Amino acid sequence: MSFDLNKIVRQNVVAMKAYSSARDEFQGATDDMVFLDANENPFENGVNRYPDPMQRTVKLELAKIKGVAQENILLGNGSDEVIDLIFRAFCEPNQDNIITLPPSYGMYDVSANLNCVARKEIYLTTDFQPDVKKVLKAVDNNTKVIFLCSPNNPSGNLFDYANVKALVEGFNGLVVIDEAYIDFASEPSWVARLQKHPNLIVSQTMSKAFGMAGIRLGVCYASKEIIAILNKIKPPYNVNQLTQQKALERLLAYEDVQEEIEAILVERDHLEIALKEVSFIEKIYPSDANFLLVKVDDATQRYNQLIKKGIVVRNRTTQALCKNTLRFTVGTIQENIALIKALQEI
Repeated sequence: MSFDLNKIVRQNVVAMKAYSSARDEFQGATDDMVFLDANENPFENGVNRYPDPMQRTVKLELAKIKGVAQENILLGNGSDEVIDLIFRAFCEPNQDNIITLPPSYGMYDVSANLNCVARKEIYLTTDFQPDVKKVLKAVDNNTKVIFLCSPNNPSGNLFDYANVKALVEGFNGLVVIDEAYIDFASEPSWVARLQKHPNLIVSQTMSKAFGMAGIRLGVCYASKEIIAILNKIKPPYNVNQLTQQKALERLLAYEDVQEEIEAILVERDHLEIALKEVSFIEKIYPSDANFLLVKVDDATQRYNQLIKKGIVVRNRTTQALCKNTLRFTVGTIQENIALIKALQEI
């Protein structure tokens, strides 16, 4: 399939002029400069100045870790903003549509509804893999984006490489791969394949493996042309100064992040072994994430019983293909012991 970005982007976005902030216009050396350009309060308190609208320092460290150029990175106020920007840039309201693969992350549907974009749902197969033929058959002239969540939430599994490749190469619109959990996976990120696939967008986050859910920082990787379009429409200061500072601290301590990932993976294996001994757990689904999806006899009953014992898990029984399932996040050693103890007592 041939991909033409000019046919994907909304024409009002092409025609619009981006807002230019004071920090966009002056990008020279800051040492010994007197800043009287942005109508800021001049009394220093650490946050009285506007943040870097392009988050250059954070992107520099991310680029080193991920092996991409800074021009291939967009940062957002959580991955949810990244998702919403994709809709705003490429999907014409009341005209275009997207394809999602339930069960999946719910914000794709929320953003579609918010932006008046129709949704086509093609359920995953029973082993939680994309049905490539059905997905491509559902594509029409107004299909702009296919959203893939891999490792998938709530099932936890990676989508097979061949399935993803077939969708990326078989669709002349955008394919967004949400890799929120990729740091826990056994296969490499699709970020490494951006140069081969101009229609590919990869979304990641600092909420999971980096342990920074509270700062709300999402990351988008794509071609420099796609990133330029998203930068054009994003709010000028969408990532605040405190978020940038905390993200930079964490990125500079990446070895600590890697150690935590390894600890979580070890605990995931231990938790899976322990869950096999729980009588009412009927199936434990394979996971490449920091959680396990399990099938039980009665998910709502078991969920309520765990609540009474002070354990909060996620009841996924209402999701497609997930009847009577619970999702257990991998916690600390002590938290996992508490979960198993509660399950055994039940």
